[in-house]
Amino acid sequence: MNLPFFIAKRYLFSKRKRNFINIISGLTLILVAVCTAALVIVLSVFNGLEHLLRSLNQSFDPQIKIEVVEGKSFEMTDELRSRIQNVAGVAIVTEVIEDYAYARYREANQVVTLKGVSENFIDQHRIDNAIAEGNLQLRQGETSYAIVGRGVQYSLSIQVGDEFHPLQIYYINNVKPGVVDLSKIYSHENIIVGAAFSIVQSFDENYVIVPLEFARDVMQYGNKRTSLEVKVTDNASPAAVQQKLQAALGDTYSVLSLEEQHKDLYRLLKIEKLFAFGGGVLLLGIASINIFFSLMMLVLDKKKDISLLASMGADQSLLRKVFLTEGALIAVGGTVIGLVLGAGFCFLQQRFGFISMGMQNSVTEGYPVKMILSDFAYITLAMVVITFLVSYRPAQVGSRTFSPADL
Repeated sequence: MNLPFFIAKRYLFSKRKRNFINIISGLTLILVAVCTAALVIVLSVFNGLEHLLRSLNQSFDPQIKIEVVEGKSFEMTDELRSRIQNVAGVAIVTEVIEDYAYARYREANQVVTLKGVSENFIDQHRIDNAIAEGNLQLRQGETSYAIVGRGVQYSLSIQVGDEFHPLQIYYINNVKPGVVDLSKIYSHENIIVGAAFSIVQSFDENYVIVPLEFARDVMQYGNKRTSLEVKVTDNASPAAVQQKLQAALGDTYSVLSLEEQHKDLYRLLKIEKLFAFGGGVLLLGIASINIFFSLMMLVLDKKKDISLLASMGADQSLLRKVFLTEGALIAVGGTVIGLVLGAGFCFLQQRFGFISMGMQNSVTEGYPVKMILSDFAYITLAMVVITFLVSYRPAQVGSRTFSPADL
């Protein structure tokens, strides 16, 4: 057995003699374990929230979205359509017209985001499992249907399938100043609500999905589109298709992946997780200060042992390793216990969800958690650095050879 490890273990786990230093070391180990477990849980919650947001956004947003770099809309030509469809891996291209509009149902009204989509939007199967009421359809024969968010439905008290009270859509036209004819200031169309979807609050409370022709007529967009939504084939990589589309369309268009469509949100989550990790490491550092004090007290308590080892030929390097190992045993023990406790808690939360989000109509019953191996590695690395920093000075003091006057 390694001599420094053997001596350090005897100092820490000696059954013959229990004193105040052993108690302090034990409490330090427990404190490090609690802080480590808390850090594991906090980071796992951030991972779970990010994973949940990605899955929810994926239910509504396309795999690839094409927008114009400058301006709000662009002309949809046959040449542009061919360039996109000829890219290998492109399965479906859905044309989109999206803008704010004013919705009215009976006596209730609300500003909504009106999203007109071509009929192949249904073929993308993004909101199939999100339909809370009604049938997923945009058109049946000559009749057009709207698909509204659950929040819009509740806000306007919409009765799905009510043919006698259609949803009224108003859109403010881009007119020249001085026009006094009200009929030219805004456009107005009626549409029957055929279904309601429920995904996440930000979508449910704002979006009304309608056929592309309906949006084109009420917004007077003609051949213009605000974006194109692309679904790739099952055997194709969305990242590879994105690169090919960007190369085919040039710098005039912006080709966005799922993550790039919400890059500010995901960047914010990463920054929050980074600050949470920094705060957790700071707590670990504060907890590890006790290692410094327990080692300093151990050095003073073991003066005779140090001098005896020195007289038997132990050099400063060996004595230093004894106290560094002592600090490492406390830190490693606490860290391992904390990692196991944190992982166990997260596993139980994933399995049973016993801690609720505390919100009605939540998309998930319990707080989402997701463990990532890199988090465990970073926590362990941080603890190694902290342990070395707080143990180095006591180890330096303990490596000195005490004179008889010191004993």
